[in-house]
Amino acid sequence: MGWTPLFLEMKYKNVLIAGSGEVGTRRAIRFLESGANVIILGKLLPIELLKLRASLKPMDEAQKWIQWADLVVVATGDTQLNQRLSNLAEGKLLNRADQPDEGDTIVPSSFFIGDVQICIFTQGKSPLMARELRKRIEKVITDEDILKIELQNFTRNLLKKEVNDQKKRKYYLNIVSKDEKIKKLLKEGKLENAQTYVDNLLKKSLNH
Repeated sequence: MGWTPLFLEMKYKNVLIAGSGEVGTRRAIRFLESGANVIILGKLLPIELLKLRASLKPMDEAQKWIQWADLVVVATGDTQLNQRLSNLAEGKLLNRADQPDEGDTIVPSSFFIGDVQICIFTQGKSPLMARELRKRIEKVITDEDILKIELQNFTRNLLKKEVNDQKKRKYYLNIVSKDEKIKKLLKEGKLENAQTYVDNLLKKSLNH
C-alpha cells in the first residue's frame, strides 16, 4: 500500500459527508471541530451536528455539493450509492468509509493526550485493535510527559529569541531535558517553577 501519514489544515475548507450514521457523524464532528465547513448529504441531521453548525442537503443534490467540496467523505450504508458518489467525486480528495482502498484519504483513529495528538491506522485490518492500542497508549503517556512537552516548548521559544544557531539550541534543550532538578519539579507537577528555573538557567548560561 502507498499510504503515508499527513496532517491537513482544514480550517475554512469545505467537507461534504454522504451519510449521517455513526461513522459519518463521527467524521463530521472531527472536521467541524477543526474549523471546516461541513455539509451532510442525507435525510436527517443528528442534533450534535446541528449544534456544531453543519448543514443538511438532499442526496439528489450530490453532484452540486461535490463540486463545492475540497474533501468528500462517503459513509452511507448503501454500497452501490457509495460507488456512484465516489465516481462523481473523481478528481477530489476522497475518503470512502466502506472501502478505504477506493479512496485516497484515510481518517484514522485519533485522540489527544494534552496537546499531543496520536493517530492509529491498522491498514484497515482491525478497528477493534486500534481501540485496544489506544487504551494501552493512554496508560503509557503520563501527565509528567505532557509537562515535559510544555517545558520544551517554553525553552525553545526562549532560545529562539537569544540563539540563532540551531545546533546550540538543541544543545541547551538536551541540557534542560536531563536536568535532575527540572525532572523533580515536573514529577511534582510544578510546571511554572520549572519554567522559572529554566529561564534563570539559560540567562546564566547564555551570559557566560
